Formats: sequence, C-alpha cells, structure tokens
Amino acid sequence: MVTNNVIVYAIIDTIVTYLEVCMLSLYTAYDLQMDLKEFIKSARKKDKLSVQKLADLSGVPYATIRKFESSGNISLRQFLMLYETVGDLKKVKELTKSCEPEFKSIEDVLRHA
Repeated sequence: MVTNNVIVYAIIDTIVTYLEVCMLSLYTAYDLQMDLKEFIKSARKKDKLSVQKLADLSGVPYATIRKFESSGNISLRQFLMLYETVGDLKKVKELTKSCEPEFKSIEDVLRHA
C-alpha cells in the first residue's frame, strides 16, 4: 500500500519538475546569501588568507567575518568591503546598470514594442 508521504513526495517532485521545465526559478534570496558566503570563504582560502588577514586588508572586524562565514549574515557595506578585497567590485557595480535597451531611433523603439 502506498503511504500518504510517498504520494506527497511524488506530487512535489512533479511540481518541481514542471517549474524547472517552465524556467521558473525556485532560487531564493537565502540561497544567494549562502552562495555569496561560500564565495567569500572560498576566495579567502584560495588566496591563502586567514580570517585575521582578511580582516586587516578589508577593514571588516574579525568577529564579523567569522559570523558571516558561519551564518551568512553581514551588512551590505561590510560585504562589499570583503568582496572588494577578494573579488572584482566592478562586477557588483554592473548589477546597478539599467537592463532597458537604449533606443537610438524610432525603428529601435518599434522593434522592442
């Protein structure tokens, strides 16, 4: 006999598959937060930086970095200070650029209407 749990899991699996096929993202802000935490931690280790050295170079307190590497919680300003130390801050700056197309003629406007 099939249990209710098996049915529920099958339904959830079907829904997730459907959403993935339809290109809908189940990726959340929390997922990105954890990815950014891992990126900073991996970059620090790749550059052979101790937490203390990263703190010295970035200006972010040692305790804040330790907390961030375990929980993912940090202020945006301090995250950017860490990212500037181990990454390319220009990549983050690119996120602020408008993704709207630049129109140079009426034909461009009509093409994107």
